[in-house]
Amino acid sequence: MAKIIVVTSGKGGVGKTTTSAAISSGLALRGHKTAVIDFDIGLRNLDIIMNCERRVVYDFVNVINNEATLKQALIKDKRVDNLFILPASQTRDKDALSSEGVERVLNELADDGFEYIICDSPAGIEHGAFMALYFADMAIVVANPEVSSVRDSDRILGILQSKSRRAEKGERVEECLLITRYNPERVAKGEMLGVTDVEEILATKLLAVIPESESVLKASNQGVPVIHDKESKAGQAYDDAVARLLGEERDHRFVEVEHKGLFQRLFGRK
Repeated sequence: MAKIIVVTSGKGGVGKTTTSAAISSGLALRGHKTAVIDFDIGLRNLDIIMNCERRVVYDFVNVINNEATLKQALIKDKRVDNLFILPASQTRDKDALSSEGVERVLNELADDGFEYIICDSPAGIEHGAFMALYFADMAIVVANPEVSSVRDSDRILGILQSKSRRAEKGERVEECLLITRYNPERVAKGEMLGVTDVEEILATKLLAVIPESESVLKASNQGVPVIHDKESKAGQAYDDAVARLLGEERDHRFVEVEHKGLFQRLFGRK
């Protein structure tokens, strides 16, 4: 049975699509048949980060409207076997997503043997975001270590546990926190919230801390999910996140100020 994971946040620009691309790639790299769906109808960024925008012929809305089959719309990732992308439409409105249509697509993916379905949600609580989270078995809530981002994420957690399909059945959506753009030096200076601060506010399980890193922007511009960059701290942190999702015990890295030697300061990777 497929596990549906929504990657969500209350605020835009925190790294949801980067996270969706990295997590789905990481699961597929470990041998799990995985689909990642872009729910951001009208904008469509996932296919750019996954470097498949020129291969988009049909999209999520085409499938919902029976204008194309799911197999016609799914794009197979060129780097990783078992990874498929379902892009969003750039020309439709977010209301084009219907509950019945989304459920049909998710059920068809499950019937086709997909083990994980990653739903890349738009920010906030508009229709596309609600459709992404409604069917979720698990939510990865992405937040930057700043008050406004954490506050908005807290609101999303409340919606997950009150308006999702699981909530309607009296069940809970499994939830975890992923902190992005974390800089221990700035935390030490009091310029951003620390991990403990964010955990206390949201009171949810910490999945990973992704350090602030130039490699994330570089990877996005190259159309390569950063988890493929094994030398970068961000890539390693996302690999840790995937490992924890699959039940491995790993210590959290990149949360303390690192005291570098001269060689590391001159030649170290970020």
